[in-house]
Amino acid sequence: MGIVNVTPDSFFPGSRAASAAEAIERGRRFFGEGADVVDVGGESTRPGATPVAVSEELRRVLETVSVLAREGTVSIDTQKEPVARAAFDAGATILNDVSGTLAEVAGELGRDYVAMHRKGNAADMQLDPHYDDVVVEVSDYLEDLARRARRAGVGRLWFDPGIGFGKTLEHNLELLGALEHFVALAARYDAEVLVGTSRKRFLEFVGAPGDAVESRLEASLATAAWCVLKGASMVRVHDVAATVALREILARPLERVGA
Repeated sequence: MGIVNVTPDSFFPGSRAASAAEAIERGRRFFGEGADVVDVGGESTRPGATPVAVSEELRRVLETVSVLAREGTVSIDTQKEPVARAAFDAGATILNDVSGTLAEVAGELGRDYVAMHRKGNAADMQLDPHYDDVVVEVSDYLEDLARRARRAGVGRLWFDPGIGFGKTLEHNLELLGALEHFVALAARYDAEVLVGTSRKRFLEFVGAPGDAVESRLEASLATAAWCVLKGASMVRVHDVAATVALREILARPLERVGA
């Protein structure tokens, strides 16, 4: 899943598109590089992001969704029902919902749905997140959301543990370490697992503190490889060509070296 942000403030500058024309060009490039899905968003969900009005979000995303949906599978990354409905009308087929509030909208229209865990909202989720047991609490939340989604009639369903959304470094690593658990849990609901680690701040732990987002490609690829090997069916990424190459490497059988 390649990320196209029609925003001025998403956390990775390389993902920002200043216009529909730029976003469309990036989405087409992602499809050409092998992305299975292009995820279009018009409102940053990074910690501390400023909310965007419905009218502004619609202005940012609809042309991009409409054009790209004629060329491949498009998901809409939104927390707002009017934006989700308009994007579906424009051709999007997946709702990537960080708020966990829109399962019924996707179900009503028979669309696919990404059920993601987030603790808090953009304003407060990283202030001091606490869990007694992060794996148990995220699992319970996703199961409840999955039951709602299935009752509502969604099509294809993904569980996303929400790396970086109301989690500390330790929480993120615990969730990544439990991916096989989440894959098994999702299977109970005929669902799959999607993970987004790409370029996120917690990846600084592999380098010097304060490492810039531009320096996190290798760590992003390493965590993507981990997710794929542990059973995730999709990873949400900023760097499509590099991740597709990684996927192809992981799919090759290991060859014996020597006689």
